[in-house]
Amino acid sequence: MAPTSFPERLLKQWFPHTTTPFIANAPMLGFTDCRLAGAVTRAGGLGFIGGGFEFGPESTQLKNLDTRLTQARAELGTIASTRTLPLGIGFITFTPTGFEENAVAILEKHRVAAVWLSFPKSDADHQPLIEAIRKVQSKGHWDVKIFVQVGTVQAAKEALEQGVDVLVVQGVDAGGHQWAQGASLMSLLPEVRDLVANSARANEVAIMAAGGIVDGRGCVAALGLGADGIVMGTRFIATSECPAPLSMKESIIAATDGGVATVKTTRHDIFQSTDVFPRQYDGRAIIGISYNESQSGASDEDIIQRYNEAKEKGDDQRRTVWAGTGVGIIDKIVSVEELIKSIQQEANLAVARVMERI
Repeated sequence: MAPTSFPERLLKQWFPHTTTPFIANAPMLGFTDCRLAGAVTRAGGLGFIGGGFEFGPESTQLKNLDTRLTQARAELGTIASTRTLPLGIGFITFTPTGFEENAVAILEKHRVAAVWLSFPKSDADHQPLIEAIRKVQSKGHWDVKIFVQVGTVQAAKEALEQGVDVLVVQGVDAGGHQWAQGASLMSLLPEVRDLVANSARANEVAIMAAGGIVDGRGCVAALGLGADGIVMGTRFIATSECPAPLSMKESIIAATDGGVATVKTTRHDIFQSTDVFPRQYDGRAIIGISYNESQSGASDEDIIQRYNEAKEKGDDQRRTVWAGTGVGIIDKIVSVEELIKSIQQEANLAVARVMERI
């Protein structure tokens, strides 16, 4: 029998400003700036900023991150540099060179509350990054929690052994980049929960669920499957604070029947010349003009040329709209505060419905 544990209490202990259920935004690069992440934190969630994937000494991504974190500290009223900044930073790690020397210094400087690692070439590649963070953490009074995104049970096992604090379990209903071969949260999440519950670290690790969750009903379902909190990406794009173009938000709102309106493939990256992810990953996005043209026989070269021409004109119609299968449930743009409050209310109603039936 799995040992009894209450890791959900850890999240409240680690992030005392948060409310329940525990909600975080996915650190979507280009769509999660300090305005969005700050709004999530102020509303009782844990906001994450997308930190990027380039870690060299001249990385513009890291320079921009440094600037944004300074701005975020001012906006959140945590001016004193000795106080933990109640935000997290998410990094894409398939090209980790320079992370230990350059990225960790920025994290320490701003004393961020959490670091989220995702998409390594090999699961083992996260070990030195985690060790570098822990080494700096041990020298001072900086308390940071390490999140690692996983899409398979094996990846979860690796991360657990590497000493992470939070497993972000991503199912294939998720929007954006993910494991090419995986499972939905319905089966993946309980298996990862059992893995953690039967490990020596059962009382030390929390689990977040990501992939297809857009409302309180999905939140309660995820908690029932073994999560301690939830992550949403697509739903946060359709908020007033998200810097995504209005056309992208409107595409999400207009989409219905999410399993049909979206498709999981590497083609989305190929069409916009961002095909840099290792081949164990692909991405889910709304089926758009480029994908339909490809299915009709257009060459990649022609589609890429059309995409570039549209981009030069400022036309967003061909831009990839990364989105999960939950798009059919999203019907309006709301503020982050409205969204989090509505999820809490919907979650209570969903729990009541469940209790009536058991």
